[in-house]
Amino acid sequence: MASTVETLASALAEDCMKAMKATGQERLYVEVGAVLGAASQTLEEAFLTEVRVRLAERAARDFLIRRVKELRASPEG
Repeated sequence: MASTVETLASALAEDCMKAMKATGQERLYVEVGAVLGAASQTLEEAFLTEVRVRLAERAARDFLIRRVKELRASPEG
């Protein structure tokens, strides 16, 4: 079972990712992290970890999609 910090950080990260996509502000999470850090360093660290994991997953997924398209388009694929 997830702790309160993990639950809050995950939900906030998900909302922040949606806001980043909607607004085009790719560094919004840094600002949110600063607000959190002023009140709770523990929540800030958990939130930033959640965001980084989501950003890494998104980058890897984008790479995988591009790579599969390349392989399908190649004569050997």
